[in-house]
Amino acid sequence: AVAMSATDGLKRGMEVIDTGTPLSVPVGGATLGRIFNVLGEPIDNLGPVDTRTTSPIHRSAPTFIQLDTKLSIFETGIKVVDLLAPYRRGGKIGLFGGAGVGKTVLIMELINNIAKAHGGVSVFGGVGERTREGNDLYMEMKESGVINEQNIAESKVALVYGQMNEPPGARMRVGLTALTMAEYFRDVNEQDVLLFIDNIFRFDQAGSEVSALLRRMPAAV
Repeated sequence: AVAMSATDGLKRGMEVIDTGTPLSVPVGGATLGRIFNVLGEPIDNLGPVDTRTTSPIHRSAPTFIQLDTKLSIFETGIKVVDLLAPYRRGGKIGLFGGAGVGKTVLIMELINNIAKAHGGVSVFGGVGERTREGNDLYMEMKESGVINEQNIAESKVALVYGQMNEPPGARMRVGLTALTMAEYFRDVNEQDVLLFIDNIFRFDQAGSEVSALLRRMPAAV
């Protein structure tokens, strides 16, 4: 068993109940403007979330015939990006840079532009972030209007955090929780979605920690 939350008070020999159901998280418009943990529980002290629509985080990948092979460019609206390093729609992009060089500013611009120009939304998965980093990002999103405090439903982003103080199992799976929320907007709402995972190194690090806990080689997890 791999813990997904704090293990305070747990001990050997305790009774464990198998629910027989996969880990499911809230999806849809109710997630916008809110912060969740890996279990899909709101952690922003803004009250409960509508959980009538949920989706399991472990699902089969799309079959080959379901994939769109048409090449198209995602116009970000940022001239230097569109000219020198265009993003492919449906592809993956790595944003590399040191501290204070503007990665968060670029993320804000991308979230704003996909909402205004493409009618889409974004999902941000914070993997192994420091609490300060997660809080700073949240405050910047509120200041920029990406998260609308007056009307949460009009927000353009959902946040999923598995921070540095969380068990490695939670940090390893927080990316799947964010991906599940993003896939719902793509598949059901048929919207353009940007999924941000910050950062991949700490995701890989969490996997290595889980491997050590299970006494396996890292490649086996």
